[in-house]
Amino acid sequence: MPNNAPTNYSLKKTDAASEKTTLLQAIKKLLPLMKGEGRNASFAFVAILLSSLSSLLAPIIIGRAVDSYIAVKNFGGLMHATELLLAIYLVGLAAQYYQTITMGGVGRRVLYNLRNALFTKLQELPVAFFNQNKAGDLISRINNDTDKLNQFFAQALMQFLGNIFLIFGAGIFLLVLNIKLGLAALVPAVLVLGITQLISPWVKRVTLVSLRTLGNMSAEVSESLSNFRVIAAFNRLDYFTEKFNEANQTNYRAAVAAGIAQNVFTPIYTFASTLAQLIVVSYGIYLISHGVLTLGLLIGFLLYANSFYQPLRQLAAIWSSLQLAIAALDRIGEVLNLKSNVGVVSTSGATADSRSILAFEDVGFTYPEGKEVLHNATLNLDKGKTYALVGPTGGGKTTTASLMARLFDPTKGTITLLGRDLRSYTPEERAQKIGFIPQEPFLFTGTIGDNIIYSNATYAGYTNEQLLEALKRQGLEKLLGRFEQGLDTKVTTSSDAISLGQKQLIAFMRAVLREPELLILDEATANIDTVTEQLLEEILKKLPKETTRVIIAHRLNTIENADEIFFVNGGEITPAGDLEHAVEMLLHQKRGS
Repeated sequence: MPNNAPTNYSLKKTDAASEKTTLLQAIKKLLPLMKGEGRNASFAFVAILLSSLSSLLAPIIIGRAVDSYIAVKNFGGLMHATELLLAIYLVGLAAQYYQTITMGGVGRRVLYNLRNALFTKLQELPVAFFNQNKAGDLISRINNDTDKLNQFFAQALMQFLGNIFLIFGAGIFLLVLNIKLGLAALVPAVLVLGITQLISPWVKRVTLVSLRTLGNMSAEVSESLSNFRVIAAFNRLDYFTEKFNEANQTNYRAAVAAGIAQNVFTPIYTFASTLAQLIVVSYGIYLISHGVLTLGLLIGFLLYANSFYQPLRQLAAIWSSLQLAIAALDRIGEVLNLKSNVGVVSTSGATADSRSILAFEDVGFTYPEGKEVLHNATLNLDKGKTYALVGPTGGGKTTTASLMARLFDPTKGTITLLGRDLRSYTPEERAQKIGFIPQEPFLFTGTIGDNIIYSNATYAGYTNEQLLEALKRQGLEKLLGRFEQGLDTKVTTSSDAISLGQKQLIAFMRAVLREPELLILDEATANIDTVTEQLLEEILKKLPKETTRVIIAHRLNTIENADEIFFVNGGEITPAGDLEHAVEMLLHQKRGS
């Protein structure tokens, strides 16, 4: 059966090829996000076409009014032309209002679905991903980057399509009315489009850098605030300030560069528009003097030239928004395109071992871009026994426990649970069979009752009274008594109202309530007093006799009743026999270091 190689999940850099994204590729990237919005988008597109069409019809009506009505003082005809113009403008206004409302809803739904997709993907990824990436940067991708896409869909997309239609329509009218004057009017457009093609990759690049530095700053703030008590305890607020200033300055420089890049097209397009109007006026007067053109047609030409270049100026801003959306999509795509290497693998002919609960067979593990933590490690755990893992700090105890709980997969070798490859169990099966209490237990906002039945289908829908009875059967009511409001005690992740020791008690109740076949305690009593630790030991004795316990602890009294002790250090897991021998190995290691 194939083994997993160490996977690098670091989101440090977007593929440089994405900086060369063409307009067609950009549209192909963005359109899948509108899945299910085809009807609304189609109606909005029709509305923007009507709005653009009203803008295209107005100049020809104005030109005819000048030549046919004003020149001969036909005020009745002029009033009819005015009424027609008013009707056309009202239709265009209503169409534009409708598409704005419709696409605003589309943008919000795209934002909702995209954030859901991102959060769902994050839940599918293994622990290694979160070890390699900062929480603040991930938050920035979920909040800031998705909001950039929302702004594009809600505001810029239909403007972009409408302006494209308006530009092509105005260009056609210019060429049909007078091909020579039309070609002269379009010369500046060819120049600015060439400049745009040259500059766009740079705009995309600096925009992407700006988004990345914003994510880094969010990560720095999140990390500093999470550890603020430590910073204050060591009086290193200067360090906090220095790190934040560094990240802020980097983001400031990147934001300034991005701001310049995103606005660089506007003056270029404005200059092209002014130049085109000068060409039309100069060449138009020349054509009028030779009887080739009328005054009304010249006015119409000027209006069509404005209808051609005004959208171009708007496209300068919209193009920047498109580049920003593509950059944001690239950062979001980095997460969405990741594949978890912790999947369920199929096994054939696997049989359950009636005696062994878990076994390591020549297991090796290496962190990405790190040193090897375990090397050809072999161990076998029998049902119903208590095992202890001891060793120096950094020796690999927690990594071993994480491999047992399948928070990571071995980079070589095989781990079996009840005779089956551990990877062949679904997450639900594995969570039911293996209980894991880490050094820093995770709790979520809610009540203690919510937390201890978290993802436990057996007690889903239980009332507090029913849950209390279940806790009493497990001997856990004394632990619950440590909380004044019992199961209704509020738990908030952002508050210090519950100590780390109390969090460990809640995690302990959550794990024991499952009655797992294998219970792993990684320093689970490190922040608990000795009296409470003895109470926990009594509770553990009430677990089914088939339950196997694996204990990692630095306090020797915690492991003195272990049936077998393993010494973990230097990439090896060595049987240490009894407690006395384990102590000798620890002392020998310390003297050697």
